[in-house]
This record gives sequence, C-alpha cells and structure tokens, in this order.
Amino acid sequence: MGYVDWEFAKATGRTLVPAGPVVTPDQAADEVAAIREAARRAIGPVAQTSRLATPADAPQALVVDRATWIAMNADSMRALLEPAFDRITGERIPSATAAAIGGKVTGAEAGALLAFMASKVLGQYDLAPDGTPALMLIAPNIMAVAQDLDVDLADFRLWVCMHEETHRVQFTANPWLREHLITQARSLAVDLAPDTERIAELTRSLSQRLPEALGSGGLGVAGLFTTPEQRDRMAALTAVMSLLEGHADVVMDDVGPTYIPSVAAIRAKFTERRKGAGAADRLLRRLLGLEAKMRQYRDGAAFVRAVHASVGVDGFNAVWASPANLPLAAEITDPASWVRRVHG
Repeated sequence: MGYVDWEFAKATGRTLVPAGPVVTPDQAADEVAAIREAARRAIGPVAQTSRLATPADAPQALVVDRATWIAMNADSMRALLEPAFDRITGERIPSATAAAIGGKVTGAEAGALLAFMASKVLGQYDLAPDGTPALMLIAPNIMAVAQDLDVDLADFRLWVCMHEETHRVQFTANPWLREHLITQARSLAVDLAPDTERIAELTRSLSQRLPEALGSGGLGVAGLFTTPEQRDRMAALTAVMSLLEGHADVVMDDVGPTYIPSVAAIRAKFTERRKGAGAADRLLRRLLGLEAKMRQYRDGAAFVRAVHASVGVDGFNAVWASPANLPLAAEITDPASWVRRVHG
C-alpha cells in the first residue's frame, strides 16, 4: 500500500464530482463529435499564428467526461509524486493496517481535490509522466460554462480548442520541454517533502500562519511550508507555467477574430468568471494557490505580447530553443530584460 491509495482517490473523485449538464445520449454524442471537429479545426490556425506545428502523427484530442479526467489525472499525479512520497514513507515503516488506513485518508483527500478541479477544467494537455501525453477536452464542462456565460456554444467550443491546441503544440513542437518540466516538478516535489520533524513543526505553526495563505497575495497553504530557497525554485517553475498559459491565451485571442465571431464577448465574460463567483469558491482558490494561477494567465500574456511587440513572433519563439531561453521569474514581469538576455 502506498502513501496514497490512488484507486480510492479515483473512486472518491467519481463519487464527489458534481453531475454535468443533463443531456440525452444523442445530445451527448453530438457534442462529443462537435468538440472533436473543433479540435481538428484548431490545428491549422494555431500553427499559422504561433508558427509552431504539431507533428502530423500526433494522437487526436480525447473528448472525456469528468470521471475520466479524474482517473487520468490521478495516474499522472501518482507518477509525478511517487518519488516525494517514497521519501516521506522511507523514514518510517508503518504497520500494514496503519499504511492501509493512511492510504485511504490521503486517497480521499486527493479524490476530493480532483473532484473539485474536475468541474472547473475545460481542457488539459496531460504530460503523463510515465505514460503517453494526451490532449483532453472535458465535454460537460465546455457545455456548462458556455451555458453559464450565455455565449455561443460553437464559438466557445472552438475558442477553448484554440487554447488547448496551443498547449499541445508547445510540447509536441519542442519535445525537450515535456521532460524538462517533469524533471523540475519531480525534483521540487521531492525537495518539498518534509521529514517527520518538519511535519510536526509545520503542524504547530499552521494555525498562526494560515491568514498568510488566505490573503489576496498569498501562495496558498503550500506557501506556508516552504523555505526561501524552495520558493525561488517554485517561482522559476511558475515563470514557465506563466509563459505556457499566457502564450496559449494570446494565441487563442489572436486567432479568434478570423474564426470566432463572438471572441471579444467570450473573452470579456470568461475573464470575469476566472475571478471566482462566490465566497466559498474564492476561499478554495486561495487555499489551493489558484489565485496565483490566475496571475499566471495575466502576467504570461503580458510577457508574450510585449516580446511580440519588441522582436516579433519569430523572435519570441527563441524561448523554445532550450531550457536556458525560458524566462526567469523576474523576467515574466520585465519582458525587456528577457529580450536583452536572449537577443542581446
């Protein structure tokens, strides 16, 4: 039994995830087919706008439901985090009963987190650390958000596919990037895994420092458990994530006017939605560090647009040449410094 019972996490996630829109089997089949077609339509415009190309033999996008998204992400989380869990469990050998109970508890926690996220995510390029990467589009969420925003479903469907196809082309046109991110994330996860003494210390201080996590500029609960050096490493990884998300946002919006008549209205409504609707949702976002993720979209898009304006799309694409060309944490909010470092 591992530190997390991942099968129990999947079962918990399936149990807790809210139901999607109520549709007939025929309506569901029609929507799946429409999303697949939108994903195919997105390939050419994204390649033309980004000047990056997904290989012709790349697998087609997967159109999935929430339960399938939970299962695939549980597998990816297990592959990514196992080295960190090995460090934690390696310091003590619990009894079989204690290990089984502990695995169920952590599995339930992971499942609850996946259930929360499964109703929010529209699409994802799953890096699948020990498997085959896949572009996933979550059909019930695309339908539900289009309804909530009161936007044209066909336009919204294609707009989402433009964003997710950009993520796919980032990794398939630059194969080194996937392994680089996986390696960096695994290394950071192992470094962040606390020993038993550190766990006790953090538990004692949590109640005193929790308001830091809930502040508008907080890093989430994870930010309470890190050293300055670890936060620097987190900032470096966050800079890369900001680049990826911002680039996808810029491409989806630049492609939009030609192919998506209502793109301006969609962007305005979707940006407002990202702020979180209710108090409970905002609290969860802060606890999970999702407020910081919202800043990734904004800061990353500003970085991409500033670099485009300075050196053009081809000059910006130097960012994909090697890990050394990825933006540093300070450069995300100072694009000119990246241009000077990379282009001289």
